[in-house]
Amino acid sequence: MSDADLKQALTAYLQTGRDVMLWKLDGLSEYDVRRPLTATGTNLLGLVKHLAGVESGYFGFVVGRPFPEPMPWMDRPEPNADMWATADESRADVVDLYRRVWAHADETVAAVPLDRRGEVPWWPEERRHPTLHTLLVHVVAETHRHAGHADIVRETIDGSAGFRRSNANLPSTEGDWWGAYRDRLERIARRFGGLTPEA
Repeated sequence: MSDADLKQALTAYLQTGRDVMLWKLDGLSEYDVRRPLTATGTNLLGLVKHLAGVESGYFGFVVGRPFPEPMPWMDRPEPNADMWATADESRADVVDLYRRVWAHADETVAAVPLDRRGEVPWWPEERRHPTLHTLLVHVVAETHRHAGHADIVRETIDGSAGFRRSNANLPSTEGDWWGAYRDRLERIARRFGGLTPEA
């Protein structure tokens, strides 16, 4: 496979993940996109903001093509500053930033050879100088990992689930199939957890 083909394949998977992340915000209130829905505060808009920071770093200064806008939260000593939107950051601000970052990332991928090495100061010394190819694989994996988080958070908010508008990637069912399915799994889990007597 040529470098051009590899770049095309990896960026296609990356774009799919990006699109999923933004789709998970569609139709939700300002409250719902910011709601912390896990013990560690996971929220939809924060995941998008985090990924904007991820791409701006890995496809920016790491490979010598810094993203031209500041990421103010990067300079704050507060833990998890990139995982939530402040009162001064609107949904539109975060989404627009993500789009600008990914445009810059796509330009980087187009301009930089796959075997070009960068420097990731926060990675262990033995892995600190990855190629652009490795960075692409890493960011595709991270984006899809967070798309999975977003899927669970969105389902928790309003029951919406699935991979994309055109293909939910879920069984096509009618009626109360999901309720019965979930109840069946709960019964089995309770049995194996010793919570109900053996049938």
